Amino acid sequence: MEALWVATAFALGLLTSRLGLPPLVGYLAAGFALHGLGLRETEFLHHAAEIGVLLLLFTVGLKLRFQDLLEPRVLVAGGLHLLVFSLLALLFLGNLPLAIALAFSSTVLVVKVLEDKKELTTYHGRLSVGILVLQDLVAVGLITLYGENRISPWAGLILLLPLGRSAVAWLLEKSGHDELLVLFGLGLALLGGEGFRQVGLSPELGALLMGVLLAGHEKGGEMAKALWSLKEAFLVAFFLDIGLREGLRGVEVGLVLTLLLLILVKSPLFFGLFLLLGLRARTAFVSGMYLGNYSEFALIVGVVLERAGLLPLGLSTLALAVAVSMALSAPLARYSHSLYKRWESRLLPLERKVAHPDQEPERLEGATVLIVGMGRTGGAVYRILEAKGERPVGLDADPEKVARHQAKGRKVFYGDAEDPELWERLDLGNLKAVVLALPDLEAKLLAARWLKERGFGGILAATSFHLEEDPALEAAGVTLLFHPFREAGERLAEKVLEKLAIMGEVSHGRS
Repeated sequence: MEALWVATAFALGLLTSRLGLPPLVGYLAAGFALHGLGLRETEFLHHAAEIGVLLLLFTVGLKLRFQDLLEPRVLVAGGLHLLVFSLLALLFLGNLPLAIALAFSSTVLVVKVLEDKKELTTYHGRLSVGILVLQDLVAVGLITLYGENRISPWAGLILLLPLGRSAVAWLLEKSGHDELLVLFGLGLALLGGEGFRQVGLSPELGALLMGVLLAGHEKGGEMAKALWSLKEAFLVAFFLDIGLREGLRGVEVGLVLTLLLLILVKSPLFFGLFLLLGLRARTAFVSGMYLGNYSEFALIVGVVLERAGLLPLGLSTLALAVAVSMALSAPLARYSHSLYKRWESRLLPLERKVAHPDQEPERLEGATVLIVGMGRTGGAVYRILEAKGERPVGLDADPEKVARHQAKGRKVFYGDAEDPELWERLDLGNLKAVVLALPDLEAKLLAARWLKERGFGGILAATSFHLEEDPALEAAGVTLLFHPFREAGERLAEKVLEKLAIMGEVSHGRS
């Protein structure tokens, strides 16, 4: 039976991903299809689904950055959106916990799209993730409040949890970088869940707090990446379990359509709140597009409410609405930059005329070379050009990276290569060359095309990580390509040959 589950989930997940939709839509469809064939959920699948939820909360805790949560725009926009959308949903459903759960956006979908586009550390990426984490914390509160747990007198022991941080951190450092790291992370998530369950508290809260215990640790991000595939695999079981539980039997089409009409309010509401808080129209639009969907946490809360007898609609109805919302949202989020470019003339006048925290430069202070992307490659280019007498300036969409370079006395500014306004306003007059040292192909292509539209006639260089990227970059106007992995190997070979030649000369001299 397990082989059939996996095969069906794979087939429908592959189909939906080929259609540009998130695979989890296919996993839900697989559950509905298997239910239609007469199959039902099992104890094994239920436990696997629970592990998936615990791993999800644990990785959320690992990424919890209190400075992002305490960012006023995250608190105000996230809080007001949660309040307004929950009240609106309450009018339609008459159930407060479900209305709040529907206000959440999908952590899995949004983080996946941001990660695929290499935008997790951009300003709009950090803003979106901060709001997602805020929503996830509220979700854990709902799960704890409406769960069937009876709190034990021993629950007070969780206050001692911070005292174990140093011991857990020491074990993390000793766990290496391979399977021990994954095993340790899985063990922590399960330990947090089971420990909290034993004292009558929500296991989801336990997994989250075990992650928070290691938040900010230098290996915390590595552990989160190592657990990503394992978490995704177990979450497949969660979505299958939802579909297998009731299938499409009893789906209320009218309610599904009502929930889908309600979702149309999410993105515009985020857009309006971000504009009121002084963000640029592009940041407000892109972030709003990412967050315009229902969350997997709505399903998790729905399961809890169903067990408590408080769910006013069928779980299959809720699951179908969540799946369709993700199917509609995924392509819109993926192409949000291009959509903004198309609607820029209409959206830009809505921007408040104030100093924006995500403001981008218009002048480059006499720079001769512009480096877009100040990671290790871009930073090395900057240092060498400066040493050779050029006047480089850097742009990066990661505010923290910009601050680190500025602290070293370098001319580096905040700027997003996928922002059309950046290239429309930027003074390119003195530039002899532009270097696109970006990890994302789409960002490089958009930047190259916009530079070409501006009539930039200097050297346009770009990194290319795969040979199949070369034709697209050249068609976009790139005149100089650098292949980091291949050319690093060639350079290493040259150094080995130089060393061998020196050793040969020394050996010959001795003889």
